Amino acid sequence: MVSPVILGVETSCDETAAALVTHDGRILANVVSSQAQLHARFGGVVPEIASRHHLELLLPVLRQALDEAEASLDDVDTVGVTVGPGLIGALLVGTAAAKALAWARRLPLVPVDHLHGHVASLYLEPDPLEPPFLCLLASGGHTMLLDVEDEGGYTVVGTTLDDAAGEAFDKGARLLGLGYPGGVEIDRLSREGDPEAFSFPVARVGGYDFSFSGLKTALLYTVRDLAPDELERRRADLAASYQRAIVRALVERTRGAAESLGAERVAVVGGVAANSELRASLPDAVAAPLALCTDNAAMIASAARYAEAIQFPHYLALDAYASA
Repeated sequence: MVSPVILGVETSCDETAAALVTHDGRILANVVSSQAQLHARFGGVVPEIASRHHLELLLPVLRQALDEAEASLDDVDTVGVTVGPGLIGALLVGTAAAKALAWARRLPLVPVDHLHGHVASLYLEPDPLEPPFLCLLASGGHTMLLDVEDEGGYTVVGTTLDDAAGEAFDKGARLLGLGYPGGVEIDRLSREGDPEAFSFPVARVGGYDFSFSGLKTALLYTVRDLAPDELERRRADLAASYQRAIVRALVERTRGAAESLGAERVAVVGGVAANSELRASLPDAVAAPLALCTDNAAMIASAARYAEAIQFPHYLALDAYASA
């Protein structure tokens, strides 16, 4: 028997994940089943397809997590689950499963905000980061600057006015004829291109907010103006220049906010935190480990350590929510 552990469940988008994490932040198992290849043919996540596959994958993923941790449900004393934001159908699958597991074993259930989960990825062993710090959260659905004063939450100081950075990567990849997920494809191709070949705009908006819709439009017009053979020849340069503009926007806003707020430490989390140029452009920032950048359940279990638990059986009416 292992020490009492938290079971984390994550199904907010197209990753089906389960993890077992100790109360002091050690990851015993973190299993993620990605549907990326399934959705690649559509150029993005199809919500109904994602929900149906969560139904198929959740129990196998849970069993694998227990096997890897050499644990059983008898070792679980708390269940944590993502309840939002995300795709509502996908969230409902994970929420229903977590409620059923918790109820069957008379365990407390912790509803976890997905964004808090990303921040809480920084609190896991072997190198947990202690607040306070300024956190850049950049993913497919969100781009935010967060003032993190303690492990229990954060204050939003900046957000995107339109597209998220990850969404901008995905849409840019489609315009360039690349695969899905777009951020990975653009990052890969950018290594072969010249980031100074094209000059793409970085939006200047008030406060610490972001905007990427103008950049996406600029890429659209540039692609339309190129002949097919020239587009093929310059695809890597376009990818590198487009990535440079996204990263520049993220870095400039983050550094500006850190200076204005007097933040001594900066952290970066979310799927876009895996981008190689972003990591290189913020060398002093604490970046989430690559395995914890994309959606996973270890970060949800980590956040559950600092969120309020609902005791049995009062969580049966718990619902998911699509937006923050």
